[in-house]
Amino acid sequence: MQYDIIHIAGKPHVLVPLHDYTQMKNGAANATLPDDVLAKIAVGGQSPIKIIRKHRGMTQDDLASAAGLSRPYLTEIETGRKEGSIRSLKSIAKALNVPLEKLA
Repeated sequence: MQYDIIHIAGKPHVLVPLHDYTQMKNGAANATLPDDVLAKIAVGGQSPIKIIRKHRGMTQDDLASAAGLSRPYLTEIETGRKEGSIRSLKSIAKALNVPLEKLA
């Protein structure tokens, strides 16, 4: 595959299509998530937890219950008001069936 090289401020940059970038960034470990979901996560602006939860067809109540958390606490994590403990994030990742790194 060939990519375009552009120079910005005298430094070379490789221009990569978003689809290819998403695959490179996310690796094969996320094969269970379709490209459109991975692209939304890569772009940012919305919580990866919320994006994946909605893709899985889960409500906040569903995910909170599956992860053993309260719905208000999950809401705070999704909205960024709280970071969430490692233990909570591991539980959420397990309930969503994704690697923990995908939630960062």
